[in-house]
Amino acid sequence: MKLLVNILRIIIGVFFIFSGLLKANDPLGLSYKMEEFFTVWGMSGLNSLALSLSVLMIAFEIIAGAALLIGWRPKLVSWLLLLLIVFFTFLTGYAALSGKFKTCGCMGDCIPIPSAVSFYKDVLLLALILIVFFNFKYIKPLFPTKVNITLLVLSVIFSFASQWYTLNYLSVADCLPFKKGNSIPQMMEIPKNAVSDSTAITFVYEKNGKELEFSADDFPEDFNEDSYKFIKRYDKVVRPGVNNIPPITGFVLTDRQGIDFTNSVLGAKKALVLFLEDIKSAGTNWIADFEKIYEKGREKGFDVYVITSTRPDAEKAFANTKLKEITVLNGDRTMIRTAARTNPALLLLNNGVVAEKWSYREFGGAIDKILKWDAAHFQGIPGETPNSHKSVTGDSVYISL
Repeated sequence: MKLLVNILRIIIGVFFIFSGLLKANDPLGLSYKMEEFFTVWGMSGLNSLALSLSVLMIAFEIIAGAALLIGWRPKLVSWLLLLLIVFFTFLTGYAALSGKFKTCGCMGDCIPIPSAVSFYKDVLLLALILIVFFNFKYIKPLFPTKVNITLLVLSVIFSFASQWYTLNYLSVADCLPFKKGNSIPQMMEIPKNAVSDSTAITFVYEKNGKELEFSADDFPEDFNEDSYKFIKRYDKVVRPGVNNIPPITGFVLTDRQGIDFTNSVLGAKKALVLFLEDIKSAGTNWIADFEKIYEKGREKGFDVYVITSTRPDAEKAFANTKLKEITVLNGDRTMIRTAARTNPALLLLNNGVVAEKWSYREFGGAIDKILKWDAAHFQGIPGETPNSHKSVTGDSVYISL
């Protein structure tokens, strides 16, 4: 039993550290998933706490996993892990049985696991943790007390520091569809291996004050137009499709007049696009650096846009700055959250391909990188220069190369 418990101790500890690190790569992603649960449960008032809860939960996973590995206070740690896995099993079980969540976010966006699979995984973990819980006496400290405490303190520092970094400087490993190198137009297409939903025509009729549904092949034997009143007809999904949703949805961009700019943004050879979820929560420290990016970008022939879910507020905030003439476009909030894990973030697009990506804290050093990218991609072309055939239309600069 002692050997088994210590093997499980290593497996469980490593798993929790690994799971925590995956989520520490993108704490905002977990907070968004928490908001989904809060909304479904009618607890939207807790949305403001989602990020704090996300950071604490991720840190707890990493710290608890490390504590189990080094054998620090095994009774306390086994209790905490048991409570945590019971909570996780409840969440994944609810997600799987309710059918309201395709994934639960339990392993981050880099390893998206269907809710049902995640539930079975947590049931297995629960069984393993129960074995450790009832036999924690076999767990002994791996190192002397001072060394164990030092390692535990380092795990605490690392768990919070790593999340601070990704919240301020974007994910270390970007696993989202807007990652560097991806073509947004291609990500907006349904995957080639997609299987469409299977549907059946369904009729809804009313009889004796009750609504009845039946398919075209299953009409009631006593059906007649006198006793049945037609209500509607619709296509009912009898078997959900597989992989039939594009990685990027909701990428529709319009200006204040409702003019569609989607193709203009995705078709530009050189576009700097600021994704700004909410100007009110974005602060102002980044604006001065972005003004420089905007001015230098226009000078070098870049199209420059702001995509936000709060366009009127953004235009008002820019009114007395050098950004007062910048093109501000309406964008779906969920799409913006997927594109930018910091508020704001800047993307350099080349014909819809994400060529570079910066968080707002990197704007100060982005100008030199933008100019180097421009020089590398658009200089030395026979008969052309970066500024050839330049024209200005409205408040955007367009280039024909």
